[in-house]
Order: sequence, then C-alpha cells, then structure tokens
Amino acid sequence: MKRSRHLLTLFTFLLLISILSVGGCNNNDQSIPAEIRAIFNDPLYDGGFWALRVVDLETGEVIYNQRSDENIFIGSVRKVFTIGELLQEYGQDFMFRTPLHREGSITEEGVLEGDLIVVASGDLTMGGRRNPNNTMAVTNFDHNDANNLGNAILSAPDPLQGYKDLAKQIADSGVARITGEIIIDDRLFQPYLFRNEFDVKPIFVNDDVIDVIVDPGTPGGPAVVDYRPKSAAFNVESTLQTLASGEVNDIDIDPFVPECFGMLDCSGLVSGEISADLIPPLTDAFPIIQIFRIADPSSYARTVLIEALIEEGVVIDAPVVAKNPSQLLPPKDSYSPETILAEYKSLPLSEYGRLVLKVSYNIGSDTSLLLWGIRNGSDNMNDTLAIERNHLINDIGIPGDEFEFFDGSGGFDTVATNKAVIQMLEYISKQSFFPDYLQLLPILAVDGSLAFVTDFESDPTLAGAKGNVYAKTGTKIEGTPDGLLLDGQALGGYIDTKGGKRLMFHLAVNNVPLGFDITNVQQVFQDQGEITAIIWRDN
Repeated sequence: MKRSRHLLTLFTFLLLISILSVGGCNNNDQSIPAEIRAIFNDPLYDGGFWALRVVDLETGEVIYNQRSDENIFIGSVRKVFTIGELLQEYGQDFMFRTPLHREGSITEEGVLEGDLIVVASGDLTMGGRRNPNNTMAVTNFDHNDANNLGNAILSAPDPLQGYKDLAKQIADSGVARITGEIIIDDRLFQPYLFRNEFDVKPIFVNDDVIDVIVDPGTPGGPAVVDYRPKSAAFNVESTLQTLASGEVNDIDIDPFVPECFGMLDCSGLVSGEISADLIPPLTDAFPIIQIFRIADPSSYARTVLIEALIEEGVVIDAPVVAKNPSQLLPPKDSYSPETILAEYKSLPLSEYGRLVLKVSYNIGSDTSLLLWGIRNGSDNMNDTLAIERNHLINDIGIPGDEFEFFDGSGGFDTVATNKAVIQMLEYISKQSFFPDYLQLLPILAVDGSLAFVTDFESDPTLAGAKGNVYAKTGTKIEGTPDGLLLDGQALGGYIDTKGGKRLMFHLAVNNVPLGFDITNVQQVFQDQGEITAIIWRDN
C-alpha cells in the first residue's frame, strides 16, 4: 500500500509536541505481521526502535509482542494512568462543589460585615466550558497549546460562567454589600511548579489563560486584536501590524507568563506582523488565537468574582484589583456548612476526564493526580507520586522497575514498559466506568489528538478502523545540533477489531533521528494510525 507523506507546517509540528508531554535486537515473542514490519523497517526509523504489545482483552492471549520488557518513553500515555486512577477513586459521577463562605454576620439590611471566601475545590473549569446540554466543550485544537500550535479553536461557553453564577447566588440571597475582603482559599493542595514555568493551584479561570484573538486590519495599519476574559485584572495592548501581502505570521506575546497579576494596570503586549492574505495555521481561517498564562490564578479569580458581584448590584468595599489576601483566611478546614452563602456545582467528573484525554491537557492531568493524592493522604506532588507508585505496584501489580513517573501528565523522562501500560489498561477495563472511559480517549480519525490521523483511510481494507481505535497519544521530542530527535512517540489504548474482538495495545517508537524535516513527525503519527488499522483488520 502506498503511504503518503503529508506536508506539515511548523505549527502542526508544534501541535504534535504539545500533545505529549538506541537501536538493538527485536526481542520478539510473537511474530509481527509483514505489513507492520514494513513500517517498522522504513528508512525513516533507521537508528530508532519499535515496541508493540497487543493482548486480547477477553482471553488474555498475547497476539503481538516486541520489546515489551524495556522501559521506553511514553509521554502523555501517562495520562491513561492518571485519569483511570482519578475516576476509580472519585467515581465518574463525582461533581466538584466550590462554596462561598462568609466570615462575619449579615445585617437586616443585607450587609455582610466581614469577608466572603471562595474555597477552591480543584474544579478545572469553573463552568468555563459548560455547554447548555451540560457537557464539556472540547475542541481539537485547544487554547492551552495555542502558542505552540500557532493557533487554536476557542470553545463557545462564557469562560466566566461559574463566577457569574456564584455572584448571582450571592445577590439572590439578599446580600447587598460586603464590607470585608473577597478571598480565594487555595490551600486544597500545595502549589505545584508546572514545567518550571508557574505554580498550579486549585482555582481556575478560563483554564488559567487569557485568549488573544487576532484578525487582520487594513494593510499598513494595526491588526484587530481582542481578548477574553475581559477584566480589570489584566489588559492586552497591541502594536501588531497588518502587511499587505505574503505569508508573514509573526506574533509575539510578551510576557507569556506575566508577573503583575494582583497589581493595578497589569498588562501584556501583542506585537509583530501578520499578512492580510495569510492562511492561518490549523484552521485555514482567521482569527488566530494566542494566549497569556494566568500565573496567579487566585488574585485573578478574586478580581473576576468581585466584578461579577458588582455586575449583580452588590456593593464591594474591597479594592477590585489586589493580591489575594490569603493571610486573612481562617484555619484550613475550619468552615461550617452554616456559613455557606453560595456554591457552584460542576459537571460530572467523566466530562473532565474527556477534556484531559482528548486534548492532552497537561495542567489538568497534573491537577487530577494531585486530587487523587488528596484522597490518599497527600497534598503535594512528591508525596502523591510516592503513594501512587506504591498503589501501582501493590494494588495493580505493575513491577516497580517497569515505570518511572515525574508528574501526572507525562512530562520530563516519563517511561514505562509495554507490559506496564497493558496492565493499567486491563485494570481500567475491570472498572465500572470503563464503557464510558473508552469514549473519553481520542478516537482514530474522529476526534482529539487522533482526529487528523487519516492516511489509512486511503486503503479500503483499512478504512473501517475509523472510530474503532480508542487510544492516548504521547510524544517526547527535542532539538539537537543534528536536528530533531524523537525520543519517543507512543499510542496506547483499545481496538474493537473487524473480527469482533476487543484488544488492548501499546505501540511506541523511540530514539528516531528526524533531521531537520518536520514533516517526518506527522508521518510517525500517520504510520502509527496505519499500524492500528492493520491490527483492526487482521484480528
């Protein structure tokens, strides 16, 4: 069968990186079909090696096996573990409840003589992705990765919906004025330094990003730059210019992680040049989406809530923009149900699992592991990883020398063996949430990080695999003086085969020198999709 090599822009290449997080003997136990072996032996993979394990879920029969005892880079396949554990611990119908407590009394005139406190629950979206039908709004090009992708597709719901809902509840309760402070209690878990960039906390606004929305203006003049959410907490300024023609797409976001949140006149700058006739990456149409990172979500959320309260007619004596005054908080876990004035209830946890797995939401996956840790006696990442390791070894039976995890999302040098991944997939398959879990994973040629893996459909014998492979992608790649090195690209999940079987599989290629041709990265994705389609057809 002819295997096409798609042209790939730099932006799509960066998409593949964002979806993350040594040759040798083949070490086969079961022979690999010649058609799959031909892909393994493609010159593209000279210097690298493949690992594959396929197991019948019902019978336990090992169908294909290669290098299943070696620790290999799996990237974001790690999220299969994290979300599986989270759903098993909390249940797929669990809902986050984010309460607003009063510290002080309310007068007959509706004056709260004291503070209003939001006790953060770890709700990743706070209503910011809630569709009218109570599902989670997810796009295939997620805004969390917009700066790496070069573009994104924004979800439709109001990113501040949860905070507006809370503010309306406060106004409806009869509170007309608050004399004290508005405070975010963000002590659910200890802040986690994400990829050495910023601290993740249990409070979120718009996934803790500010979306920059760019359209071309009149050639020779300024580009049209808008942003969301609108808040006094952060303003976006722009000197971005529109050129008359060409394919110039040079947008600079400065600083990506602003340090001024909680201060007056906090802002970021959008600069550079775009062409009026530019074909934007990924979507082939304007707008172009970029982001600033909300590095102090507690201070940002405080301002957003104050603004929502004012919009509801509540008088707030505290300054609208200020650092979150956490020093005024009462002792942790000292709240009483009698002091709750409002509460935001989230979508079911399964919807959060779908968000994390479909778009490979790294911050969401790290937060998910921390939430699992809270149920298991830990409030920080290091202790949670140690407790999880013990759980994986002693409760699930995965040997301790067959995996090494550094966070909840697959960052850094995350490794595991094929056997370890299959053991986790088998464990998940025995849980009550498993039928729904399948739909949370990216689906081949349908959605998520597998939506654009479609080359296999050109072969009529393989086209039926569309919609029948449910698997998480994982990529680890780095730049070297000799070009790109694909440390690892993995794919793990389930296949409902043409013959009626349900298979578990993990497929990875490691240590592939790709040179300076970024189109090779997309080809690896397409090749892995084709391999799963062959497995679908032949079993």
